[in-house]
Amino acid sequence: MLSFSPRNIALFAAAGSTCMLAGAYVFQALGYAPCQMCFWQRYPHAVASLLGVILIAIPSRILMMLGAISAFTTAIIGAFHSGVELKWWAGPISCSGNGDSLLSLSGEDLLATNVLDKVVMCDEISWAFIGLSMPAWNAVLSAVLCVMWLVALRRT
Repeated sequence: MLSFSPRNIALFAAAGSTCMLAGAYVFQALGYAPCQMCFWQRYPHAVASLLGVILIAIPSRILMMLGAISAFTTAIIGAFHSGVELKWWAGPISCSGNGDSLLSLSGEDLLATNVLDKVVMCDEISWAFIGLSMPAWNAVLSAVLCVMWLVALRRT
């Protein structure tokens, strides 16, 4: 039977980040190219996943706190990205707006074959489910993961 020990709760939260990260790559494989802010949301999930692996060998309150910080970080980035998509505030110049930032690129840069097929704008919703875009889902689910990390931390 599964016990709800602090360590198991933290491991489940880390597994959640691993699943979120895997899901991002599945969407990418299905043709939903990530924007710059999408990549930013992946890094904290990778950190939380790694912390879970370390937590298997070394149970530690510090690792649980770092896991909570990682989940909170990606939730904040996801919420910010969602606001950019909804035009509530401006996003990074490099991937949002009317494309004026592309004017500074040389012809060679625009024709380079070592980049994605197209420039993916951060302020466009590429996929949504029941009214929430991918970054919004990341924000919601990452907030849940953050709470799980904090519950694990509090129970230790």
